[in-house]
Amino acid sequence: MTLRSIGEAARAAALDEYLTTEEVARVTRTSPSTVRYWRHIGKGPRGVKRGRRVLYPASAVAAWLADSGDEQGVPTDAA
Repeated sequence: MTLRSIGEAARAAALDEYLTTEEVARVTRTSPSTVRYWRHIGKGPRGVKRGRRVLYPASAVAAWLADSGDEQGVPTDAA
């Protein structure tokens, strides 16, 4: 295995730890536009810009779902 292939394998493994907007939408049973809106107003999981894409760390999505207090994973307004 060359250094280049090791670096590519590491990058691929790192990307597996991120979810796309569409994947987060499937998990929360909403549309991708709803996930984008949640991100815009600061209510959704924290996203990370990678080039033109927004990716969501799987750990951040899991923490957000656990903190939402809703069994379906959709955040509720507690205020």
